[in-house]
Amino acid sequence: MTRLTTLDINPHFQRATIGFDRIFDQLERQFANSPNGQGYPPYNIAQLNEDEFMISLAVAGFGMDNLDITKDGETLRIEGTAPGGDDQINYLHKGIGGRNFRREFTLAEHVEVVNAQLELGMLNVHLKRNLPEELQPKKIKINEGVTIDQSK
Repeated sequence: MTRLTTLDINPHFQRATIGFDRIFDQLERQFANSPNGQGYPPYNIAQLNEDEFMISLAVAGFGMDNLDITKDGETLRIEGTAPGGDDQINYLHKGIGGRNFRREFTLAEHVEVVNAQLELGMLNVHLKRNLPEELQPKKIKINEGVTIDQSK
């Protein structure tokens, strides 16, 4: 199975769409976020209910002091600094990743980070969409009225 690692959006397609510039920029940034298609560290995104989500990253070997989470506007950035101290160990096989990483996720409007928890080698970041009252769907009452006779 081949993996798509670059994105080449046909310029004719971009010119035929109006108001989608931001979407193209986000797609290109998402592909650039993972150099050479590396998926380190692996992660899951789960939808817990209509307004709650969780991003889980496999960060075995990373401690609280090696991880940093930043929300800047609509960008959630999760960074890890490789734990040190294993230079003196003579590994016969080293299959557990322990290198620096940076993952970025673009969040929709009104999505906030509720909390983050490191447990059993998994970093779980809980997100919640909080739509302001004025943006929530409203039921419109239909009033019964007098019909106007338009034949006169």
